[in-house]
Amino acid sequence: MSISLRVNEHELSVIKSYANLRSMTVSNVVREAILEKIEDEFDIKIYTKAMNKHWKDPITYTHAVEPAAP
Repeated sequence: MSISLRVNEHELSVIKSYANLRSMTVSNVVREAILEKIEDEFDIKIYTKAMNKHWKDPITYTHAVEPAAP
């Protein structure tokens, strides 16, 4: 499947330079950037949900870990 993306000359130059610097194709750079952005937004959503839950019930528990036997 292919996707078209409109960018101006300056943006294209930056993308191509970055791709060249990383020894990647423009397609791979764009794909990686989009997927990382999506992953970051999911992570932020999960973090926000966890923090909201924590602020409602801020009690935390610490478990001592026994050292491993040699």
